[in-house]
Amino acid sequence: MDSHTAGHTSASEIEHNPHPADHPQYLNISGRPSAASSLRRMYAESVSGTLSGQRTPATPDERTSLLGDRVHESRDREHGHAPKQSSSGTPAKLPPQRRNSHWQRARYYIPSTTWIPNYSLSLLGGDILGGVTVACMLIPQSVSYASSLAKLSPVTGLFSAAIPGIVYALLGTSHQLNVAPEAALSLLVGQAVSEVLHSDPHTPPADPEAVGLAVATIITFQAGLISFLLGFFRLGFLDVVLSRALLRGFVTAVAVVIMIEQLIPMFGLTALQHKLNPQSTIEKTVFLVDNALTHMHKTTALISFVALLVLVVLRNVKAAFKKYVWIYRLPEVLVVVVISTLLSDEFDWDQDGVDILGSVPINTGKSFVHFPLHHKTLHYLRRTTSTAVMVAVIGFLDSIVSAKQNAAKYGHSISPNRELVALGAGNIAGSFIPGTLPAGGSITRSRVNGDVGARTQMASLVCSFVVLLAIFFLLPWLYYLPKCVLAAIICLVVFSLLAEAPHDVRFFWKMRAWVDLSLMALTFFFTIIWNVEVGIAVSIVISLLLVVYRSSRPRMTILGRIPGTDRWKPINENPEAEEDVPGVMIIRLREDLYFANTAQLKERLRRLELYGLDKHHPSEEPTRHSAHTFVFHMADVDTIDASAAQIFYELVETYQNRGVEIYITHLKTLPRQAFERAGLVKLLGEAAFCKDVSTAMAHIEQNNTLSGGRWLVYFVGHIFYLLKVLQVFSISTTAYGARVGDLEVGRSFGNIASESLDWRTVKRFRAFARRAKTADFAVHGWEASDQDEWCIDPAFRAYLVYSGIEVRYYTPEDDALTSQTIHLAELHNRCGLLERSIPNDDDPTCTKQS
Repeated sequence: MDSHTAGHTSASEIEHNPHPADHPQYLNISGRPSAASSLRRMYAESVSGTLSGQRTPATPDERTSLLGDRVHESRDREHGHAPKQSSSGTPAKLPPQRRNSHWQRARYYIPSTTWIPNYSLSLLGGDILGGVTVACMLIPQSVSYASSLAKLSPVTGLFSAAIPGIVYALLGTSHQLNVAPEAALSLLVGQAVSEVLHSDPHTPPADPEAVGLAVATIITFQAGLISFLLGFFRLGFLDVVLSRALLRGFVTAVAVVIMIEQLIPMFGLTALQHKLNPQSTIEKTVFLVDNALTHMHKTTALISFVALLVLVVLRNVKAAFKKYVWIYRLPEVLVVVVISTLLSDEFDWDQDGVDILGSVPINTGKSFVHFPLHHKTLHYLRRTTSTAVMVAVIGFLDSIVSAKQNAAKYGHSISPNRELVALGAGNIAGSFIPGTLPAGGSITRSRVNGDVGARTQMASLVCSFVVLLAIFFLLPWLYYLPKCVLAAIICLVVFSLLAEAPHDVRFFWKMRAWVDLSLMALTFFFTIIWNVEVGIAVSIVISLLLVVYRSSRPRMTILGRIPGTDRWKPINENPEAEEDVPGVMIIRLREDLYFANTAQLKERLRRLELYGLDKHHPSEEPTRHSAHTFVFHMADVDTIDASAAQIFYELVETYQNRGVEIYITHLKTLPRQAFERAGLVKLLGEAAFCKDVSTAMAHIEQNNTLSGGRWLVYFVGHIFYLLKVLQVFSISTTAYGARVGDLEVGRSFGNIASESLDWRTVKRFRAFARRAKTADFAVHGWEASDQDEWCIDPAFRAYLVYSGIEVRYYTPEDDALTSQTIHLAELHNRCGLLERSIPNDDDPTCTKQS
């Protein structure tokens, strides 16, 4: 066995020898197999066969190795083998590999080129069963949507159930998604058709059916084109724009609108509706209340509600007996359609005034296939564009929700962008057959498709084939199908749409999400009071406004010091954190800065400065004092765009004009480069950019001088000191130096008795503190008392404390210089001050006075 084959043991050898020499079992310190050996064993087992039986064929990106032959080379090194060498003895160079070959790209964008060549016949049984089962549900639903909601020929619904499904099977990434006409999309088309037909009541169109076909065709084409372009430009993230509450409010409203529409034929009031012609949902509701009991057709109403009752009972029975496969896979819709058609034919219900489906000719105009853009369809282009946009958005949202559910359940990945392309291409292809309704993914049918055994898009191809057979061969058998039964089937779909609304309402109420509940109610009532189109537009606008509002408010918090540490935490999350330095506000920015969220940064900072993190009304009095220093903690800021840098520059200028100091800490490389290009570093100076908050606070406390109320405290302390004529103190000859940039500052002071503490001496103290960028003096003294002890006079101590001075005094008991920090912790060490002389008993300037 050569060096190359030694590194690749066959599956049979691995099976007989769990730890071959070429696959050593690595042990960790505890003597147990390491993670690496476990992964190798897992890989070896996957070669010999899977434990769970059949698996969904993997996509190209799931199969392709990320490192190629480099994996084998590293594995050879781990196993003790030398890498392959050329004849000259040097390591063989790997052939140059392109990042992605054209074939790999083609397989990525056309998933069917992957699963069709690798299709396993063992999956065919489940796919056929899933396709036939969904087709049994889909055929009567498509007929119902086309005739009852879209006000078109039943054939348009069936073509929509066949053509887009075939195209999606070739381009879609979801393995179980069923693409066909949906209730909400059909309702939108029906409202557009009705609006065009009744736009001029004085001159009705000569051929209403041709007008309906043209309107449906141009809407389907535009919706497909919009979806395709959204996917092509990678705008698949739009599914996260609309909130769950808005979608629930819209879906619930659509369900109510559909139910009111279908109650009219279920009560047998279709003829009276055409006579009175109610338009809005409110008008149709009033029409039902006034005429349901007085003018209903009793036979039609009886058939409708009995059919609906049977559908509900069968669905509940299926849910209760899921473990019985033959019961769970029973298509209740097909059962009701077949039984009602046979009974209608047997008892001549059409003779009793019950509307039946009748003859359904395949009428698509002059030709079976026609280019969708011609003079008849272009005439309605502008009037239907808004409807097409709504159809594209709603169709994608329903589809992506269903696709994600199935992807999580069956363990495969989906791409929202490629889903948009597949849906758009399917609707564009469907529009070549005049009158075809727009198609979208169905949550219910896709769930059933997967439950009965579908594992690839072969199920969609089977379903489309069965629907095409129904178009050309099965429609004559549905001649006696009562139309009121089709309305009952749609009402069953309405129940599914309404099923999740109570759960979501209870959840939002439990979470006290009043904003979400308000948005849900607002969307619901707009859709009911006006129409579905207005409801969708309002929900989208509200969602976008909500996203913009929340993204325009930069996330920030106030930090406080954990007592006894040099750690700063958010004060609203850590009760022990406290702002220990008055007038200094430490702000942590929690996100990147860009033009949207930086525009309100100044206003947000003003509110934090005056009111803190508590909720307040702008008319209330401020609860905090104005800050004289801001420290920005920017560890969470990764990027800053040009507009944000410009706004931040103007903000800093405003604060500087107010005399407010600015410090920036934890600044990363990219934001700092942006600040340098914007001139912010030059404006603030290098000293304003600190490594961390601790360093910034040290600088701030060094620069802290007498201001505001401190002058009053100092003045009172000074007066008290002058009144204590029996107390004396002295300051030893001490020199300190502090390096501030390139400036070396040092100063010595001699003995100062009580009578020499005048304003000139005070100015010398303050001048030294400002020049040295610190307020640190070595002070010792005593107070005349019975005991001979060294101490600091209380009055002068008050002056030192409120000047930010660190008091150092000599204690002869332990013959050492001790430090008692009055105002600043470890200020002396942090600032790098150098003590040149320390007071002691031998110092001639240190004399006791009585």
